[in-house]
Amino acid sequence: MNLKNEVGNAAIRDVIASHPRIGEILQHYDIGCVTCGVGICLLKDVVAIHALGAEAEAQIEAEINAYLDAIVVV
Repeated sequence: MNLKNEVGNAAIRDVIASHPRIGEILQHYDIGCVTCGVGICLLKDVVAIHALGAEAEAQIEAEINAYLDAIVVV
């Protein structure tokens, strides 16, 4: 996955803490990382581990990147 702002290389718990919308996107695809107690997997690996297929992975990547593009950085 090619995610903007290096978010793909961050632990999923940190990503969801900073960007709850990404957790919502993952939940839409039945990736339940929001409730994970450990949360040390990297975001890019979380999607791959679920083996949703190239089309679904591309859609998740597009949705996350669109969300990141929409954020106003202060």
